Amino acid sequence: MSVQKPVRRLTAPQIAKRKGGDPIVSLTSYHAHTAAIVDNYADFILVGDSLGMVMHGMESTVGVTLDLMIMHGKAVVRGTKKALVVVDMPFGTYEESPSEAFRNAARVMKETQCGAVKLEGGVRMAETIRFLTERGIPVMAHIGLTPQSVHVMGGFKTQGRHEDDWDQHFEDASAVTEAGAFSVVLEGMVEPLAAQITREIPIPTIGIGASADCDGQILVLEDMLGLNPAPPKFVKVYGNLGGQIEAAVKAYSDEVKDRKFPAEDQVYR
Repeated sequence: MSVQKPVRRLTAPQIAKRKGGDPIVSLTSYHAHTAAIVDNYADFILVGDSLGMVMHGMESTVGVTLDLMIMHGKAVVRGTKKALVVVDMPFGTYEESPSEAFRNAARVMKETQCGAVKLEGGVRMAETIRFLTERGIPVMAHIGLTPQSVHVMGGFKTQGRHEDDWDQHFEDASAVTEAGAFSVVLEGMVEPLAAQITREIPIPTIGIGASADCDGQILVLEDMLGLNPAPPKFVKVYGNLGGQIEAAVKAYSDEVKDRKFPAEDQVYR
């Protein structure tokens, strides 16, 4: 009788080696049951701090706590077997110092059993990225539109509209690469800029509102499933789950009011 080999999770170094190869597929997930579905198709799953807005009704990601990220991170790891799980470091848990970042990132890794963490910032976070990677914590970087800095940016604004601003983005990409990040998310960035960054740095770029030339793509799961009534421009909606849920809830409500539920098949005799 043949023995089935155990499924091995993808690792950060394996994702790093995908530079210039087959496109890297990624989605966010925040709970075990959706993560189990995404796990069949994604190379890595991001437990994004976007959960504050998507799951908890916050206006931005700034209010997300470390405990909240750990709780959702545990759920996603429990629901998956194959994909690398990356957990966002929330605002206020890594900016003060590299030592603070290490303490909090190590807690995330220990308690969730995830394979990497993600943090926002380019040149300003390079020292922290280096500090973490030298101490055994794989880091995915995130530059361009960084939602945790929404108040400084004055809103969710597309980056790189003016070529005069491109140098800063190139410097950010180069800094996180040299610091040891295994990949970098490019968010809300004009297409030519994202494409050029992808060509110039040796680590995989993961686009979200960036360019099809990026080494991979990521979307918020709820956005692409049609649960967000006003998704960003860069989202392609692949399903109408919002409409399906509403139809199902309405049907249930109608049957309860008409005393059609529970029917004979749903009761015990």
